Amino acid sequence: MMESVKKQRIWEVDAFRGFCLLFVFASHLSYDLRDSFRLAFDLGFLDKLFEYGGAVFIVLSGLSATLGSKSFRRGMIVLGCGLFITLVTEVMIALDLLGEYNRIQFGVLHLIGTCMILYPILKKLPTAFLAVFGAVLIGVGLWLSIKEVRIAEPSSPYDIRNFLYVFGLPTKAFFSGDYFPLLPNLGWFIEGIVLGRLVYKNKVSLLPNFPSDFFLIRFLRFLGRHSLIFYLVHQPVFFGIFWLIERVVSSLR
Repeated sequence: MMESVKKQRIWEVDAFRGFCLLFVFASHLSYDLRDSFRLAFDLGFLDKLFEYGGAVFIVLSGLSATLGSKSFRRGMIVLGCGLFITLVTEVMIALDLLGEYNRIQFGVLHLIGTCMILYPILKKLPTAFLAVFGAVLIGVGLWLSIKEVRIAEPSSPYDIRNFLYVFGLPTKAFFSGDYFPLLPNLGWFIEGIVLGRLVYKNKVSLLPNFPSDFFLIRFLRFLGRHSLIFYLVHQPVFFGIFWLIERVVSSLR
């Protein structure tokens, strides 16, 4: 009985992650409609919400790390998925199936995977230290972003400046369609760890009597539990649907 209690998921964390995922879908759908059909389709508030609300998703990832286990192994899987997306976009760009602006060099999966890999080290640090350290990283990262700091182009492919974009220091020619550098985002992940320690110290739901089996909540929980899979497949599904629509429209002309 005790074993089953330990493995019980905290429903509100899954549901909130699923809710955040819906905003990701909406934002990407808006972008794809503009990109594929040149439509003046703007979600406005939703686009801005994901642009600045990405931090919420990352905080939630840090919180979730405190509730789970095998963070390093899971982080390697997430990072591997991010690298796979990079490879796919590079191949599609080479085949002229995507524009250069769709290149993904350090997106949200690269970021979250890296943070999860670092978690076994971070979890050994005191909560107060993490709270301050995370705030410093966020502050430095936001300053770099606001100032739009760019470094000079490297002189060779082996120059370390080629890789500083991971830390929020891109070169002047750098571009990534999905970009979540460690500064400030590792700071948001760390603050999620702090939040998880303080709010879910006992690793049990804060809303045990809420009707979490309501069908909409069940749907959000399902999305949240399988967020990695849904994140990986949603863009190929969108592209497939839009490609089919374009072919049908072309055949009718």
